[in-house]
Amino acid sequence: MAKFAYIYDFGDYWYHKILVEKILPLEPDKHYPICLKGKRACPPEDCGGIWGYYAFLKAIQDPDNPEYDHMLEWVGGSFDPEAFDLDEINRELRKVR
Repeated sequence: MAKFAYIYDFGDYWYHKILVEKILPLEPDKHYPICLKGKRACPPEDCGGIWGYYAFLKAIQDPDNPEYDHMLEWVGGSFDPEAFDLDEINRELRKVR
């Protein structure tokens, strides 16, 4: 198994640790890269790193929070932190060349 880490967005400092569990043989009819599985939604872009994301989640879960309306408007009206759409992820990955 291989491990590596990377930082996404140096301002918000999203630090990721990646563990490669297995490398599968290439299939000629597939477009790569491809996501095989995952869980949970990505935090909104520029939400302020992990602490900003926690504050965002807290705000959108409490209609009495003064930031509730603003935060939901900012993300387009709704946000489900548990959502994960494998087909959507792979559509986006097909755009990568």
